[in-house]
Amino acid sequence: MKKLFVIIGILIAIFLGMVIYKNITNDKNITVEEIENIEKYISKIYTWKEVTNQSLPAFDNINNADDMWVWEAVKKNSEEYEMSYEQIQKKAEELFGQDFKKQFPKEGTSEFVYNQDINMYIATEVDLDLKEDTFLLNTIEKKNNQYIIEVVEYLEDYSVEGNIIIKNIDEEEIDKVSNDKTEAEIKEIVKNNLDKFTKKRVYLSQKDIIVQKIEQINN
Repeated sequence: MKKLFVIIGILIAIFLGMVIYKNITNDKNITVEEIENIEKYISKIYTWKEVTNQSLPAFDNINNADDMWVWEAVKKNSEEYEMSYEQIQKKAEELFGQDFKKQFPKEGTSEFVYNQDINMYIATEVDLDLKEDTFLLNTIEKKNNQYIIEVVEYLEDYSVEGNIIIKNIDEEEIDKVSNDKTEAEIKEIVKNNLDKFTKKRVYLSQKDIIVQKIEQINN
């Protein structure tokens, strides 16, 4: 029986790998594991448009990135509600790498409010709407020790009961589907309408999968 479960697990893994490859145009030497690690990392730094204005803002160097987005991404990836200055700075360096030189403001930010009584920073709550900010990986290539990824941004609007409204980040409706559609089916709709969505080019280091640069791609 255990052997049967192992075989089923392997088949599921193969199937998921085929789905991932089907939805992404990439170099043949990029593995499913690499794609999964890239998607996992971009999910970490992908924030909420209604909070940071852009879920994935463009910058030529992480130290020139928008401050609100940086500290919101740090908060998103923090396990603790109360954090010291050193914990926040360490988490930022874990997320953005050794080249990250921004210093968290000692007075606090809208993401982490300073509590003088306990000398700690309190993570603020995020008040989200019924639109899920999400993305798909359209293309991936390896070049100059980097992964260069084309990311397509879109919204899944759940405000209409029983439906998912697929929108671009300008809030324009692209399609509407029933809420029993799978994520793979929704991504396929986005892939078939690429010219209607905002796209970003994300540069990650191959060594540690850390963001180095993000560019806006004009349709």
